[in-house]
Amino acid sequence: MFCGQFHGRPQAHRLTLSTVATKYYTHFVTGAGAAAAAAANSNEWSGVVELRHPLENVRGTRELRSLLAQSFDLDSDDIKILHWARLH
Repeated sequence: MFCGQFHGRPQAHRLTLSTVATKYYTHFVTGAGAAAAAAANSNEWSGVVELRHPLENVRGTRELRSLLAQSFDLDSDDIKILHWARLH
């Protein structure tokens, strides 16, 4: 058979590389404003978040808040990270 992406005989051992997700345990609260941890209308969450690239140590909390806010359809000011750690 001579049909395919490379218009020739298929190669027996072709590797397809993809990025591996980086996993983080996160514990955070959602609510109105940055002081959400003590608010009565806040919600507490914890779980594993998978990202395509590792977080930077310096900006990790801000980047993680932004990603969580997008997932919850909130502003990043409505997320307060209590704890996060990379899983191995």
